[in-house]
Amino acid sequence: MTEIPQYNGITSTNEHVTSYTCAIKGNDLEDDEIESVLVKKFGETLSKGAMIWYHNFPPSSIDSFAMLADSFVKAHAGAIKVATRKSDLFKVKQKDNEMLREFVSRFQMERMELPPVTDDWVVQAFTQGFNKRSSVESRQLKQNLIEYPVVT
Repeated sequence: MTEIPQYNGITSTNEHVTSYTCAIKGNDLEDDEIESVLVKKFGETLSKGAMIWYHNFPPSSIDSFAMLADSFVKAHAGAIKVATRKSDLFKVKQKDNEMLREFVSRFQMERMELPPVTDDWVVQAFTQGFNKRSSVESRQLKQNLIEYPVVT
């Protein structure tokens, strides 16, 4: 059987079901075997909490793969945990050679690609992402502009 990436609670549930279904249907199975294999092998593509969810089904409680897939998608639709969102945002750091405006722009772009995070976490992650050298240089530049105004 084609290698199917395991669902771990972070990736899209719909993509996982589609990839899994395509992989099963791509094998040399008879039409009447496909449904049974879809139901029986689905648990092998799950890990972590999704695997526990699957193994908690009572025996003979699933009538079809459509029922299983629907239940899976509903159960794991909001599986991306807030802690993961927060930690991902805190990984965005200003690079040594990156100007402040470039960091602000990149931070905003990366933030938009993540699921929603509360404003207080965004502020905290943004301020912790500053490069210390950049902060000192920004303060020095500001002080220099105050001390040596441009004369026109």
